[in-house]
Amino acid sequence: MASSIYTHYPWVSRPLIANAPMADFAGARLATSVTMAGGLGFIGSAMNAGALSTELEKAKSLLSSSQIAISSTLPIGVGFLIFAEKLENVVAVIAQHRPAVIWLSCPPESQDFAIWAKAMRTASPESRIWIQISGVAAAVEVAQLCAPDVLVLQAADAGGHGRSPGAGLVSLIPESRDELDAAGFSKIPVIGAGGVGDGRGVAAALACGADGVLMGTAFLASIEVDLPAKEYQEAILEAVDGGVNTVRGTIFDDIRAKIIWPTRYDGRALTSPSYQDYLDGVGLHELKKKYADSITGSDKGFGGERRAVIWAGSAVGLVKEVKAAGDIVRELRETSKAAFDRACSKF
Repeated sequence: MASSIYTHYPWVSRPLIANAPMADFAGARLATSVTMAGGLGFIGSAMNAGALSTELEKAKSLLSSSQIAISSTLPIGVGFLIFAEKLENVVAVIAQHRPAVIWLSCPPESQDFAIWAKAMRTASPESRIWIQISGVAAAVEVAQLCAPDVLVLQAADAGGHGRSPGAGLVSLIPESRDELDAAGFSKIPVIGAGGVGDGRGVAAALACGADGVLMGTAFLASIEVDLPAKEYQEAILEAVDGGVNTVRGTIFDDIRAKIIWPTRYDGRALTSPSYQDYLDGVGLHELKKKYADSITGSDKGFGGERRAVIWAGSAVGLVKEVKAAGDIVRELRETSKAAFDRACSKF
């Protein structure tokens, strides 16, 4: 197991637990709460460099009252959707704030990873580059292209958007680890993401060869997450049987006014009346109209029929209670160790 993650991020407790850099949802409050609990907190960028800079200033202020040292880099990460960002704007923000981690994902072409990684390293040489991919061949290709400090392996069970098709963590992590090792990249740590909802999932990912775990859906039930409406969180808490009641597809983007995602990316969300109508053969024009009408209400479409898109991973059925993000991190750490102990007792 690569141990550099604990050298590079000295405030992190074992095992490494990070929140996903969910655009619009993961701001300074969530990121700093995760970091202050011994995890690695991420802010998600949403195509607005000015807003991101404001969140980073807020994060610095929040962390100044903690016992975590702020030295050459700010002890949080920032995540970027490459296809949606202007590189020159991002470079300026990174050079100013120097986050500990720069997360890159969703490029139109794989070569864009190399362009962005080079620019980020120039802007903030001490920041670490994390790159998210969804396949074994992609892991080796990206390792060869730009030598990332960490690879995030996103499984098909992840909520929100990802490259399609994909695999589950229990096959994606071991095979990627084997192929990376065989190609001479054994020192690149891998982080598992997608379908992890509690400490048992954390333990499983680590047993498969991950050096840490990243989670999104679990933090949708945090106090600090920034959601568009309270009904969004209520839907997350009510969801059950996540493998059945979430689904991946492009329909969740198709029904909205503007499609921005590159080809071969789709998203996992809670099933909804719009999705059922789609299965029943209702035309896209009518689906768009129903969606547009629903989001004009005070609940923004997340209440009532819930035609607004509620992104969530297949582990959503394990999320039952709203908690402080720091408590989520600490509980995951403790329960993952307990899960390991139980597993070992069966040998």
